[in-house]
Amino acid sequence: MAYVPSPHVTQNWILSKPSARGRRGIVVSQVRNAAEAGIAILDAGGNAVDAAVATALALAAVEPWNSGLGGIGFALVHRAGQPRADVVDFGPVAPRALNPSAFKLTGRMKQDLFAWPEVVGDTNIHGPLSFAIPSAAAGYAHMHAAWGRLPLPDVMAPAIALAKRGLPQDWYTTLKVAASASVLRRYPESARIYLPDGLPPIAPYQGKPGFFPLGGLAATLEQLGRAGLRDFYDGEIAQAIVADVDEMGGVLAADDLRSCQARVQPATEFPWRGHTLQLAGGLTAAPTMVRVLEQMTPARPGSGPDAGWYLALSRAMKTAYAERLAGLGDADPQAAETCTTHLTVCDQDGTMVAMTTTLLSSMGSRVVLPRSGILMNNGVMWFDPRPNQPNSIGGGKRPLTNMSPIILRTGDRPWFAAGASGGRRILAAVTQLLAFVTDFGMSLEEAAHHRRIDVSDPDHVSADQRLPREIIDALASDGRTEVVEHAVMPINFACPNAIASQQDGFRVGISDVASPWSAALSQT
Repeated sequence: MAYVPSPHVTQNWILSKPSARGRRGIVVSQVRNAAEAGIAILDAGGNAVDAAVATALALAAVEPWNSGLGGIGFALVHRAGQPRADVVDFGPVAPRALNPSAFKLTGRMKQDLFAWPEVVGDTNIHGPLSFAIPSAAAGYAHMHAAWGRLPLPDVMAPAIALAKRGLPQDWYTTLKVAASASVLRRYPESARIYLPDGLPPIAPYQGKPGFFPLGGLAATLEQLGRAGLRDFYDGEIAQAIVADVDEMGGVLAADDLRSCQARVQPATEFPWRGHTLQLAGGLTAAPTMVRVLEQMTPARPGSGPDAGWYLALSRAMKTAYAERLAGLGDADPQAAETCTTHLTVCDQDGTMVAMTTTLLSSMGSRVVLPRSGILMNNGVMWFDPRPNQPNSIGGGKRPLTNMSPIILRTGDRPWFAAGASGGRRILAAVTQLLAFVTDFGMSLEEAAHHRRIDVSDPDHVSADQRLPREIIDALASDGRTEVVEHAVMPINFACPNAIASQQDGFRVGISDVASPWSAALSQT
């Protein structure tokens, strides 16, 4: 008898994620402990901005592979009673002394993880020359100072407590650390923290997982709580960062830190199905998302997304990505290893915050600074290492990224906020979540669990293997289509989360289905 094995699947179960519902505040995060931190701040009298900052800072201690003090990001903030959202841009900027000549090309293309020409020693991918100016703390500082309600020490208290407790030592931590272990071991402090005895930490065979410390991170958070977040740029923490970078041979300098400021501007707006979509704009995925929606506007949705709808979306995204790559110099790699985090918050007054932050790669540069315990980003990888390109490496330059937080408003009332992590995959996930809710009237729970496709370049579609056969066949008839699993790893789809504020006064939030630690929580 001839036997042909069926395709291997890593998850022979049905994934489901609970939503949170209530009439007061909701916090959604890729880690439950961070969402709990945000809820604690709301319960203490803070607003959505306070809670978003607290959640983001907590993620530095409980999701260090995705974001943290060494990262960058973008936030949309629509305050209750205001006509439109503000964009807080704390995106990547190259250090002024970054010299393109330091990144010699080998003449080969990177094969597995990245689509760029290969640089000698991968110095644009990891190590001290890969650092962009870490502007996350500047973004949080501006948000808190401009719109927060509680004192900064109160907002930072949950993050400090989580950092003192340490990182959970369960199977997911093992998986995330192991994925970066071959590079983490090159940097002494990173190896000391994450690779005890030279190996990733492992969960106990039974019982409860323990926790392990993250170097000097807790002390750094305590210092920032005492001195203020700007200490990161012009105080004791800044001095510690510059000293470590200098000893490592990096070029991030004191002047880079002192001049680091968040930029605030009105949100980009786009009319969508009788509402106004608010986007981060500029050097994010917003322009490409607008191009996708422009092409999808004439489509007349039926009772649900069928083969024709998925085919139209696939074609729209392929066209938009072809334009993006040709005209905008996109520098975000097509990599499963690209890691980001997204959080969404609303408070009882109706203020909504959608914030996406990142270290770029999983574990960023893989460099933990010894004096401060800060895991640094590798934002230089966003730049094209080839000279004379739209997005070539250059001192003080800003690269294009793929973050895409959104807030939908009707009149001046924000009612739907969302975003995702996942590099180029973010755009497809956020667009489909938006369409499932606005085009097909799905509940937020239905939208979050609905099967998706991904289009991250002009020539390729990834389709969830759970999609009906007629949809997969329609996509395959139009071009190269890979049928893949929606799993924890490999990461074939972005990880979205969202909050919707209903007309009856109830708010609903939900986190990504395939993220094991994620959660949406509501105030009781």
